[in-house]
Amino acid sequence: MARLIWLMGASGSGKDSLLNALREQPPEKVLVAHRYITRPADAGGENHIALSEAEFLRRRAKGLFAIDWQAHQQRYALGIEIDLWLAQGIEVVVNGSRQHLLAARQRYAEQLFPVCLQVSAPVLAGRLRQRGRESEQQIAQRLLRAQQPPSECCSSLSNNGALSDTLRRFRALLEGEACS
Repeated sequence: MARLIWLMGASGSGKDSLLNALREQPPEKVLVAHRYITRPADAGGENHIALSEAEFLRRRAKGLFAIDWQAHQQRYALGIEIDLWLAQGIEVVVNGSRQHLLAARQRYAEQLFPVCLQVSAPVLAGRLRQRGRESEQQIAQRLLRAQQPPSECCSSLSNNGALSDTLRRFRALLEGEACS
């Protein structure tokens, strides 16, 4: 049974970097899905499909999203194409939301494989400061939020070091399924 690999992690933990590396060197029978987001394509960060609010709502009304949510004054969705890929036996990696893990579990049940990308607080703080998008107060809030564990079992993946090491550990994690 193909799995939906729900990659979660704090802002700045390296999800986008890992997903981009996976797109460049994909494991056999694994695809990385794009999210549909109501923010401009050139906003920086993740490689996503930019939709206007009206287009997003129209697509949602037509049932074109497998799952959708709101966060940070934006709308996010995963397209129903992921269901087609899973049905074909292709594993799918998505940039998931910690707050919407339960909704993903309700839809995908045992197909869902939650992975928590972990970084230490000093590394996370450094990355957030380096990208220059948040104030010190916002960084402090993100660091507090990053300490909150997901509400259910999640396989942990460290991203404190080199991205190549994280990519290697991610591939190994896909081979096993133990929750840590």
